[in-house]
Order: sequence, then structure tokens, then C-alpha cells
Amino acid sequence: MARFDGKPVIQVKVADGINKAEELINEALSGNAPIYHTDHASTTVESESDESAGRQIYKHLMNGVSHMLPFVIGGGILIALAFLFDDYTIDPSNFGKNTPLAAFFKTTGDTAFGFMLPILAGYISMSISDRPGLAVGFVGGALASQGDSGFLGALVAGFAAGYLMKGLRKLFDYLPDAFEGLKPVLLYPFFGLLLMALLMTFIINPPVAAINTALTNALNSMGGSSKVILGMLLGGMMAVDMGGPINKAAYVFGTASIASGSYDIMAAVMIGGMVPPLAIALATFFFKNRFTKKEQQTTLTNVIMGLSFITEGAIPFAASDSLHILPACVAGSAVAGALSMFFNCTLMAPHGGIFVIGVISNPLGYLFALAVGSVVGMFGLALLKKPLK
Repeated sequence: MARFDGKPVIQVKVADGINKAEELINEALSGNAPIYHTDHASTTVESESDESAGRQIYKHLMNGVSHMLPFVIGGGILIALAFLFDDYTIDPSNFGKNTPLAAFFKTTGDTAFGFMLPILAGYISMSISDRPGLAVGFVGGALASQGDSGFLGALVAGFAAGYLMKGLRKLFDYLPDAFEGLKPVLLYPFFGLLLMALLMTFIINPPVAAINTALTNALNSMGGSSKVILGMLLGGMMAVDMGGPINKAAYVFGTASIASGSYDIMAAVMIGGMVPPLAIALATFFFKNRFTKKEQQTTLTNVIMGLSFITEGAIPFAASDSLHILPACVAGSAVAGALSMFFNCTLMAPHGGIFVIGVISNPLGYLFALAVGSVVGMFGLALLKKPLK
């Protein structure tokens, strides 16, 4: 933000950019935008005070998650391919690296996966305290990985690093101006990393590692009925707000479960996200009288989006008629998630939709669950939406 010092700047929430676009453009063209001022001590946006604490936390978390996802998705698919192309009978204890091709995919995927936690923590921290927080967050995430506190540890490390660096920056403001050049190259990295290491080693890692281990054991020890209920819950969450906080919470839980070896959870999460666009596509094809001509023309688009695991394809429908669209989609996704768990489907890749069907265990069961969930969603839409006049 320091680049915009002395220039007219309009700062608003993302939602205003979507819902008040014309108003914002007119304000910018009017020349009445406020002049932005920064100083040497802070380059972060100071307009956070009008945001709720929950909104700020969500924004910081999503900054970490969005930067982490390319490593998780690419690495996860490569690891899944390693198991697909390997021969289990050669050496069961080395499954995934028995053949040269499998070893290549597995090594590359594991390397990408290794960046997941440092990237998550680093960019959460950077979102809170700008550039000085990046290195401290990276190290906090790496220490979480080494200390067995896993995804939860990296999450805590990211926020701890961000607010730690924010505090250090305010503390160092009291130093003489002669120290200004030393802050970014010496003071912030040294004291930040030292304090972060102490926090992670003695305060954060021990309890979070215990919680992480208990959670992993609980997931692994779940019986059939419990897993079906969990799949139903996660599948339904994926359709509640289609890309919003609840959807992202379920998705992040699925990706974190991959790291802990619970691959059936990711399968239920992905199928829950695939159902809404497919249910809408089926409804616009078989129950045309419930939709406008323009909506009927989206059938093929929603089929492609649904099969590609792009839940956001259903957003225009949900936005225009949420009371009728969302309950039907949630029901269909919940049924699909439950069936995915019932058929013991597992998925090591955190994205890809139908294109990673080759690395899903019990693919026929998975396709059946997807079809049933989509049909349930379709009939739900047909029941809830009245024919148009």
C-alpha cells in the first residue's frame, strides 16, 4: 500500500466490488476519493477497524489457503498417480516407489506437499503483518510440520507469527531513526524467528500435536455408521454456500485429512462439491418449466463445471432463488457424501473431479454415489421450485 501514498484510493470490502460496482466507479470518476497516506512504520491497510474480528480472521485464513492450494492439488495428484502406476506386489512396504515412474511421481508429489504447511502459515502471517511476517510464518509452519502438530499447528503458527510481527513492528517504532534500515534486514528476521521458535517449541507444538494425534486417531477409528454421518455432514457443507466460508471449511478439512492419511474424507468432500451444478443441470434439462430460457441454456456448462468439481457454477441459481435452490442442493450433496463413505471410496488428490476418477478407490461406487446425489438434488429442485408462468 505504500506505493499509493498521496494518491486517491477507495478501499472497500470485496462484496462492495461485486454489489456496488457502478457506485464505486462513479465515486472514482468523481475525483472525490480520499487521499491515502502511509508512513515508514506501516504499509498495511489501516481500514480493518471497520471489519469484524471474524471477517478479518477469515480473510487472513483464506490468504493462506489460496496460496497453499496449488501445492496441495498438484502434489496430491502426483502422489495419487504414483500409487496408480506402481506395483504393490514388488514390495508392499515401499508401495508408491517400487517402479522408477512411480518413484518419480511420489518424490515430486511429496516435495510439493512438504511446502503445504509453511506456505499456509507464511501467507496467513503475511496477510496480518505484511512482508515482515512472511519468513517468520514460513518457519512456524515448518516447525509445526517437524513437531507433528500438522495442519492445526501450522494454522496456529500463521496467526501467532502475524500478530507477533505486528507487535514487534509497533515495539520497534520507539527505536531511533538510525535503526530504520536495520529493521527489515536484521531486527525483524532475528527477533521474529527467535520468538517464533520459542513459541512453537514450548507453547504451541506440544498441546496442538496431542490434539492433532487425537483427531487423527478418532477419524481412523470411526465405524461405518459414524463415517457415513460424517460424509453426509461434509457433503452438505460443500453445498451450503458454494465457495463461501462453510464450503471452504469443509474443503480445508478434507485437504488436511489427506495429510493425515484419511483419504475417504476428501472423497466425500469432493463429491459434495460436484453435486450442485450437476443437480441444476439435470433439473434444467428434465424440468424446463421451472427455469427461464436463459437458465435452460446453462445445462451443458453446469455439467462440465460439476464434473470438474467447480461448485461455483451453481452460484447464479442460488443467488437468484436461494430458498429453493440451496435446500435441494444440500440434500443431494449430503446423500452423495454419505454414499461415498458407505462405499469406502478414497481419494488422494484434493481436486480434479471426474478427471481423477482413475485414482479413486471403488470408482464405480463413487460414480453411483455422484449419480444418486445429483438425482436427489434434481427432484428436490423440481419439488421446491414452482413452474414459471
